[in-house]
Amino acid sequence: MAKELLLEIGVEEMPAAYMPGALKDLRSIAEAKLNDLRLKYSEVCTYGTPRRLTLFVKGLEERQEDLFIEKRGPKKIIAFDENNNPSEAGLGFARSQGVEFKNLEIREVDGVEYLFAVKKEEGGFTEDILADSLIDIIQSLTFPKSMRWAFYRIRFARPIRWLLAFYGDKEIKLRLENIESSVYTYGHRFLSTGAVEVKNPESYFRVLRDNYVVLNQNERKELIWNQIKAVAASVSGTPMENEKLLEEITYLVEYPTAFYGEFSPSYLEVPPEVLITTMIEHQRYFPVFDAGGNLMAGFVGVRNGSDFSLDLVKKGNERVLKARLEDALFFWKEDTKKPLEESVGRLKEIMFHERLGTVGDKVCRLQSLARFIGEKSGLSDRDKLDRAAFLCKADLLSSMVYEFPELQGIMGRYYAMQSNEEREVSEAIYEHYLPRFAGDELPATETGKALSLADKLDNLVGCFAIGIRPSGSQDPYALRRQAMGIINIILDSKLELNLKDVLSKGYDLFAGVDLESSRDDVINEVMDFILQRMRGVLLDKGISYDIIDAVLTVPSSDLDDIFKKAETIQEIKHSELFQDFIVVYNRCNNLSKNWKKESIDAELLVDKSEKDLYKSLSYLKDEIKHAISIQDYRLALNILASLRPKVDNFLESVMVMVDDE
Repeated sequence: MAKELLLEIGVEEMPAAYMPGALKDLRSIAEAKLNDLRLKYSEVCTYGTPRRLTLFVKGLEERQEDLFIEKRGPKKIIAFDENNNPSEAGLGFARSQGVEFKNLEIREVDGVEYLFAVKKEEGGFTEDILADSLIDIIQSLTFPKSMRWAFYRIRFARPIRWLLAFYGDKEIKLRLENIESSVYTYGHRFLSTGAVEVKNPESYFRVLRDNYVVLNQNERKELIWNQIKAVAASVSGTPMENEKLLEEITYLVEYPTAFYGEFSPSYLEVPPEVLITTMIEHQRYFPVFDAGGNLMAGFVGVRNGSDFSLDLVKKGNERVLKARLEDALFFWKEDTKKPLEESVGRLKEIMFHERLGTVGDKVCRLQSLARFIGEKSGLSDRDKLDRAAFLCKADLLSSMVYEFPELQGIMGRYYAMQSNEEREVSEAIYEHYLPRFAGDELPATETGKALSLADKLDNLVGCFAIGIRPSGSQDPYALRRQAMGIINIILDSKLELNLKDVLSKGYDLFAGVDLESSRDDVINEVMDFILQRMRGVLLDKGISYDIIDAVLTVPSSDLDDIFKKAETIQEIKHSELFQDFIVVYNRCNNLSKNWKKESIDAELLVDKSEKDLYKSLSYLKDEIKHAISIQDYRLALNILASLRPKVDNFLESVMVMVDDE
């Protein structure tokens, strides 16, 4: 009869960031262990709160499955003598397997008969092997950082304070060094009365619920979000959706109660991104917006407890947030006392990289590279690009960015607007950091696009030139992300840009810097690095791998051109047009691939079919070249495919492979 298995690992408060991985690992380790032990079960569930990791196995069978072990022995003709009696080889195999010779089986394998020994190992009782198995599961858990405590040798994310294990109604006794299991669990740290007795897995869930613990993290998460929305709605607001913050709060509380807090509207003078960052990063609050999408002077917090004295909790949280917002308001006023451009000169005091110079040096490179990209791609104008590149790093010296590094670019945009810079220049200061992560927004202004490309290409060229390259999972300078950003900006904007020219210009701007690699090596390596990322982007867009391989075989440093070719071939791959093109190409290529000359002597043509083909090709050649030059690849393929009737007629009428050259 199947029963439920329960294991609870009671700990001091676990870091919220560890919990999703720990629960996933606990489940996978338990499943693997039970499968190895031949223990059948219905489902493995894992639950977690800050103070506990819980393993719950539904429908765990009382016995292991029997194990049948098969061993192949000698061939039948060797196992028996000429009188069909067991030979020494046959008897020796039976002895080695502990089986009587008469119980051996004869089976055919690939047309040859062999002796087989089949042994049955009966499965043991589940409860006899659970204790050691559960200890193995606990010790197999790993964390980003583990610790030892007291005099124990075991390592865990946080000290283990209690263990509890049941198989059905029977307690499983566990001992992990000096930690012994018991029939007691603990509810909410402040709302429960201490140790609470558990009688079986069913009572465990009820006991925790009665003692202010919502064990199921998915249930707790849904409860938190519903409370947050309800609290925000009570003041005619909408909470900011932030999945990462919601998950973190889910693993910070055991019994959630949401509440609404307020702050002075005078702080709304500060840019909303600053207030939002302060609320989320420092206090774990959800910002609230009104019907017009404007930030309200309030927030939703989540308490780990009931609604007892909630007004006092609210006031305490408001007081803490006020101190944070006072700092933000002070930084904002101080930073806006002077124009943004006054900070640029001090960028020479900030090191960009010890081998690549200061941020001031980088700004000079960005001005030249952004102008070059603008000229080559037709983006923006020289003055806007020069001004945006000049100002784009100035906010690094602001008090606000020093306090909140994640606001670089965002604050630069606000400071530029306060300094009465052109709107597009101000936007470009923010946009040149985009995209910051997968799925992030892309630059919208022409100046922002050119400056973003310049910044990312400068980083790639500089790092590759001094030997910094991603390896395996290591990419401390986020070069893969920057390459992806370059690709996405170019494809989204359909920019015609020869990247090798830009990389060449970027390398030359490092004049005076001691670089490890030559100009050509850096250009080729960075180009290959970008094209490897391009391959993944094309796959994500639904382009098949064979088309990607074909397109990337033809060297090109124009990413938009590569995409157009791949997209065109993907669209027509399964059409009659493509079949005609493939026939034309294959038949002609196979016959002519060993012919070295490119010129055609029309006087040698005799048959009407070859004269017709030559005439058509001569007439269409310029059209094909023109179609390719304007990147109308569908037209070029159409023209080439239209030659099929004449190619077929020619090959049916003329014997090409003859001795007479």
